[in-house]
Amino acid sequence: MLIKFEIYNDGKYWCARGIGVDIFTQGKTLDELMDNIKEAVEVHFEELLKSGEEVKILSISETEVHSVA
Repeated sequence: MLIKFEIYNDGKYWCARGIGVDIFTQGKTLDELMDNIKEAVEVHFEELLKSGEEVKILSISETEVHSVA
């Protein structure tokens, strides 16, 4: 199973919204956010994981690009 997340910064926190799954979490840093995503997926899909189902996470993030000059 592949779970997709849209990742963005709301100005204060890094946020992750599940695509096609009802999961939302946030963190002060990207590292904290990734830990929170993993924990939220583990809780949301606890029964599937216990039955041996493999769950992978794909994160899609927004990044700003500025002129170098």
